[in-house]
Order: sequence, then structure tokens, then C-alpha cells
Amino acid sequence: MNIRRKKYHHGDLRNALIQAGIEILEEDGLQGLTMRAIAARVGVSHTAPKNHFGSLKGLMTAIGAEGFRRHAIAMRQGLSDTSHGKDRLDAAMRGYLNFAEAHPALFQLMFSPYYCDFGEEEFSKQARESYAILSEISRDLDWDKANLPDSQQRTEMMLWSFAHGFATLKMSRQFPTDETGKTLDIDQVIPSFDYLDKG
Repeated sequence: MNIRRKKYHHGDLRNALIQAGIEILEEDGLQGLTMRAIAARVGVSHTAPKNHFGSLKGLMTAIGAEGFRRHAIAMRQGLSDTSHGKDRLDAAMRGYLNFAEAHPALFQLMFSPYYCDFGEEEFSKQARESYAILSEISRDLDWDKANLPDSQQRTEMMLWSFAHGFATLKMSRQFPTDETGKTLDIDQVIPSFDYLDKG
């Protein structure tokens, strides 16, 4: 395990512990994420994380909440630069995949009830903010379920399944590769949708 001590200003120890946990995830994966490792990185006693979060799962839940906050930021990149529905869809899907590929251990933690308490207030709030982007880009999508009474829910579930499934399968190297070892990217396989004209 690669534990590097960093200098933190402990005026906000809670956020320092969360950031240290994310750094350990980036370097050592989920197997390296322990209370002692996080405390050592921040330079506090091994009991300090427990005082703030109660347990390792409590700390992981806080890390997951921060992960969803960053996930939403990644999905929103590019959305303000275009008003066309298809371009917004492509940008959000690209942001979803980019985040998963850049932060695989954090991505795994965020979506696992084993590591995170999905009912915790801040976690739920940040997860909803992330999901709201999928909901936003799915509005008025024209596809074969668009005229059903529950079309909005169906559209959200379809887009989420596509983005999350693609990201998970690509990270686990389940897709076929060409002679150079490359796989198709999300832009190349996402279905071509139109948007309903509400004017």
C-alpha cells in the first residue's frame, strides 16, 4: 500500500478525510481504503475518522457522496455550450464514461450498497443531482416509447442503463478489440435519437 502523508489544514478535518480517501482509492483501489490508511495520510490518530463518520462504511458513504458531486460536474461539461438535444445527450454520455474511466475505484464504490449507505441524506442528495442530468437530457427524446404514459421514466432508465452498462463493460474489458487493441467508443455506438418538436 502506498501511504503518503500530506499536509492538511485541519480546520475542516471532515473534508480532509474524504479527500484523503479519494486519493487512496485512486492509488491503491478499494483494497487500500481503510480507516488507518486515511488517518495516516491526513496525519491524525486512527480514531479521528471514526469520530467523524462512525464507521468505515460511514466514511465510504461520504466519499461516495463526493463522488456523485464530481460525477454530476463531469456530465455537465459541454452542456452549456450547446442547445441542441442530441449534442447535449452526447456530452452527458461522454462525461459519464470519462468519469468512470478516470476514477474506476470511486465509480465502483459509489454504486455499491456494500460500501455505501444509499439512504444517507447527503449521499442521496448528491446521487439525485447526478441522476437529474440524465432526466434533463432525456426530456422530449423521440423514440418508440415516447408516446407511452410513463415514457419519461422509461427514457431515463434506458439512457442510464446504456451509459452505466457501457462504462462498466468497457472498464472490465469485455468489449471486442480491433487489431490495434482499441474498442469502439460510446459516441460510436449510442443510438441516434431525435427530439420532439414542442414548438
